[in-house]
Amino acid sequence: MRMLRTVTSATVSEPATGKPLRGIMRPRRVSPEMQDLVGVPEISRTQALKQIWAYIKENNLQDPENKKFIICDEKLKKIFGGKDRIGFLEIAGLISPHFLK
Repeated sequence: MRMLRTVTSATVSEPATGKPLRGIMRPRRVSPEMQDLVGVPEISRTQALKQIWAYIKENNLQDPENKKFIICDEKLKKIFGGKDRIGFLEIAGLISPHFLK
């Protein structure tokens, strides 16, 4: 028997057990460049990735010939180290410096 999970919400909330969020689920302060893109001063890595992907899709920034690549506009260049084009697997590594300790 195969079970399917349904995602009911795109927002992340604290677990029902009352444990604090940890790791990539915990909101952290972000750089001004990241804040300009996501619109909030604190965000979790998972939510930041979701918002970056939403921005990419909303602005049609995926390469039409090869969807694995993103063509960066000025906002994305600020986050992705000034690169004009990146692979989607690079995103997680390139946003790391924007999460402040």
